[in-house]
Amino acid sequence: MNDLKQARALLEAAGFDVSALRGMSDAAVFADAVFGFHAQQAAEKLFKSWLALLGAVYPLTHDLEELLELLVAREPGATRFDGLIGYTPYAVQLRYAGVVPGAVPLDRETATAHAEALLEEVRRRLTDAENT
Repeated sequence: MNDLKQARALLEAAGFDVSALRGMSDAAVFADAVFGFHAQQAAEKLFKSWLALLGAVYPLTHDLEELLELLVAREPGATRFDGLIGYTPYAVQLRYAGVVPGAVPLDRETATAHAEALLEEVRRRLTDAENT
């Protein structure tokens, strides 16, 4: 049995993270660690929301690869969101330690586009489930 209430709560919370990503395009204002944290949070909440819609029990983890693997086992097409799994370190490690000097800057435009697409996918699925 799916958990629409949990899925809705996670979707709404993820919406705030995606909105934050949209406003953080300027790397001179928002550090990669801050942007990466919100990208990770959006993906984590959306993967968990989708899993809740499917009635899956998901672990309390920040590991996006682990969550996506659980999701792909039920929805193989979810692999198209694998571009977000690289944001896992921003949940904890890089959030507190900061980004390593000399690291390649994040591709904010692509990350935001991936997060927006995932948000729309989960939103559509939740709407369909609520109307069934």
